[in-house]
Parts: sequence; C-alpha cells; structure tokens
Amino acid sequence: MLTPTTFGTPRSQSALRVLLLGSGELGKELAIAFTRLGVEVHAADRYQNAPAQQVAHYSYTLDMTDGQQVDLLVKKVRPHFVIPEIEAIATDTLEKIAASSQVTVIPTAHATRLTMDREGIRRLAAEELGIPTSPYLFASGEEEMRQAVEKIGLPCIVKPVMSSSGKGQSLLRTHEDIASAWHYALEGGRGSSQGRVIVEGLVKFDYEITLLTVRSLDNKTGKIVTNFCEPIGHLQVDGDYHESWQPVPMDSTVLEKAQAIAEKVTHALGGRGLFGVELFICGDEVLFSEVSPRPHDTGMVTMASGYLSEFELHARAILGLPVDTRLRTPAASAVICAPLATAAPVYRGLASALSLPEVDLRLFGKPDSRPGRRMGVALARGKNIAQARERAKQAAELITIQDA
Repeated sequence: MLTPTTFGTPRSQSALRVLLLGSGELGKELAIAFTRLGVEVHAADRYQNAPAQQVAHYSYTLDMTDGQQVDLLVKKVRPHFVIPEIEAIATDTLEKIAASSQVTVIPTAHATRLTMDREGIRRLAAEELGIPTSPYLFASGEEEMRQAVEKIGLPCIVKPVMSSSGKGQSLLRTHEDIASAWHYALEGGRGSSQGRVIVEGLVKFDYEITLLTVRSLDNKTGKIVTNFCEPIGHLQVDGDYHESWQPVPMDSTVLEKAQAIAEKVTHALGGRGLFGVELFICGDEVLFSEVSPRPHDTGMVTMASGYLSEFELHARAILGLPVDTRLRTPAASAVICAPLATAAPVYRGLASALSLPEVDLRLFGKPDSRPGRRMGVALARGKNIAQARERAKQAAELITIQDA
C-alpha cells in the first residue's frame, strides 16, 4: 500500500490526491479531515451538490456502478487513494485499477468487493473464519426467499444483500409478510445484486454495538497495528440508525471477545483505515453482524466524544499517520430527519438547539429532502451517557425542516 512521505499543496503539481466514490454526509466529514491535512479532495457521486462535493476541491457526477465511467474518472484524476463511501460501485473495475499498482483502493480492492454486499462479508466471517453469527440463508427470487423463511423460521429479518441505511429491510412475523417484504427488498436493493436477499434468524440480543476498529501504520516498526475506539451503542428504527452513544458499559471479558472478532475480520480484509464492525451482545456471547470498511453512521458521535473523530482516524490511518482512539468524554448523537419532500429545505430552531449545554449540530447540506431522509445530526456531551443522550434528543427535536 502506498504511504506518502511528503504532503504537497492542493491544486498544484505537488498535491496528494484522494478520490471519494460517494459524497454523502460521512464523505463530507472525511473530506474536511483530509483538507485539514493539506490533501487535495476529489468527490464523486450520482447526483450533483452532494454533501462532500460542497467542501471538496473538485467534484464529479457519474454512475459509479458503470465501470467505464469509474475507470475514466480515475484516469482523469490520477488519485493516490480511491476511497469508496457507498455500496453501489463497480468493484470489479476497482480491482483492475488496483492491480495496476498506481492507485491504492481503501482498504483494499478485494475488501471493497467483499464488503459491498452482505453475502460476501457474511460468508467470509461465518464460513471461512468460523466466527459466530445469526442463522442465515441467501435467496434470489420470491419463491427462494419463501423457502429460506421456512427453513430459518419466524420471526426473521429480510435484507437486500446490497443496501444502506436500513433500506429494503423488513421484520417478518407471519407468512403473510413475505410478499410485501420481497417487494420492499427489491425497492431498497442496489447494484448488480438487486433481487438477492439475506434471510436472518431474529437474534434475542441484550444490546448491539459498533466497534470502530482502526488498522494503522506503527511508525516505529513499519507494521500494521490494530486499535479500537470505545464501543458505541445505537438505537435503530426500521433498520436505520437514529441515536448513538459512546461508551457502552461492557464486561471486560465480553469486550475482549468483541475486539478479537473485530480484529479477526479486519485482518482478513487487510489494508489500512477505519472499519465499523457491528456486533450483537447476547449475555457472555458475541455474534458478528456486519462490517463497513469506512466510517460508520453510528460513529458520528465521535465528533463529540473522541480526541479524534472517526473521520480523522480514517484519514490518518490511510495516510500512514499516527492515530489516537482515546475517548475524551461521554457523548451521544441523535439524527435530524426530514418530515417532507422538498427541493429547497429550510432549517429552523438552530438557536434554540445550540442554547442547550454542550450541544453541537451538523447539517449535511443535502440538496433536497424526502420523508425520513437523514438531514443532520445533533451531538451532545454530558457527565454520563444518560445526560448526553437526553441533550442530543432535545436538540434534534428542536430543529424543524420546512419547504422554502
């Protein structure tokens, strides 16, 4: 993997260039983290004026599932690093680009392909690495899905193998739910795997966590080392994150099991950067759920809790710079969702929200809204998690979104 030894100047011949494939709210914060280190940022997305495009040095609009378009963009930009931020990308093209040894795909092209769909990463974890997971089956087509539901049993969860933010995910409690779940999965699926789903047995877990895992360069030994942030708890509604908090109180033995699983999975994926590893905690047992080879939406809480945010950690790890995963203070986040569809959203209540103690806001700047779309996040610190969560929720509720 390429490691820069010098950092140049953006928009000059000496520039160190990164290309973000996907420019949502996570990409926006990552772009800011890179620009603070003097890195030239190129941001691509399928629509114009995406959040990261608004803060990048250069922006591009294209179909990232089209390998030819991706290949032409890489040749045009000549980035040192290509950083996927979404699932729907032509991963076979990325593998060919990475094989040229002129560009480093983060964390690796192989890891990007595996983690862009739930099937690749689940088979790696459960079938190759022997890590415990919930019971699961994959299916293509409604009839196959019906058979998988029969074998897994009710209740169960159906998800497209490629989707994000809970899109296409359903909880099935009766056989009458199968048809609607199949059509919802079709609507929420992305990319070439559209029409293929994973059927998972419902796990009776005590709680679930995101364990942000950082693979970075030890500047003394020159070897890759793994560090962990404090575990993050989160609340999901219909499969989409609505709140997160850090840290989660955990028994030390259980935490060690979680860290061992996270290290095993991320070591198998390889490369450098930050990974969001999702785990179910069931008493003394830990089950693997999913992994994202990039900053995680629940990790937005680190913008308030950590000495370095998950975006700064990702940027530093990619660039071969030292990282610091220590927790500064208990903190929480609560999302700000749109109640309506509009091409010109207007935000009100910022002064009221920011008058609350130890509260901050991030409005993503998405060019339009639709009901339920995540448009911002409230961040809050506190003397403990309960206080931080209450402050974050109050702040988020004070922000209203209207049509201009």
